Amino acid sequence: MSAPTRRSLLLALPALLAGCSTLLQGKPPPKLYTLTPVREFPPGLPDVRAQVLVDVPVAPGAIDTERIALMKGEVSVDYFADAAWTDRAPLLVQSLLVESFENTGKIGAIGRDTATLRADYVLMPELRDFTAVYGNGAVPTVQVRLGLRLIRVDDRRIIGQHQVQASADASQDAIIPIVEAFDSALHKVMAETVAWTLTSVAHG
Repeated sequence: MSAPTRRSLLLALPALLAGCSTLLQGKPPPKLYTLTPVREFPPGLPDVRAQVLVDVPVAPGAIDTERIALMKGEVSVDYFADAAWTDRAPLLVQSLLVESFENTGKIGAIGRDTATLRADYVLMPELRDFTAVYGNGAVPTVQVRLGLRLIRVDDRRIIGQHQVQASADASQDAIIPIVEAFDSALHKVMAETVAWTLTSVAHG
């Protein structure tokens, strides 16, 4: 190998090593975001002594993920870059529902489907929408929709079915205002879910 060729390879080596280092380090992890339970409820919720389990919400694959979903068209789903929920969306919603029920102080016992709890009822949610939707404007509207079924354990009878949905506009097209809009829409959905469930159990 000639001297000029050897010199060219030596000059290129630091750049090659830097590129390999970048590849080995990989992409930085996404920033994690979480949501909050409902802490305040309107007066008049029925006081029930039943024990209720909240099942993990069923969800389509596009939102059964830690990634924060967005839609810019009617048939395509995308995700915000460098941002993620602290858990898969259905598990996050399940945990927040349980905590919201606890915050009412109106229920005998509430737990997750995996809890060692002898339940009287099982709430089976279906997370049908959990996305930030970009319509005609530049700022998205968050849409949250839950389908609900309440099962009485003794006879496996469905004593009620209901759908709850809410939306909230983000104040601007940035991840923190969008997460705040998710929190606002989910609060409305969870508050109605809790009230519907307690009322159904009281009358069931």
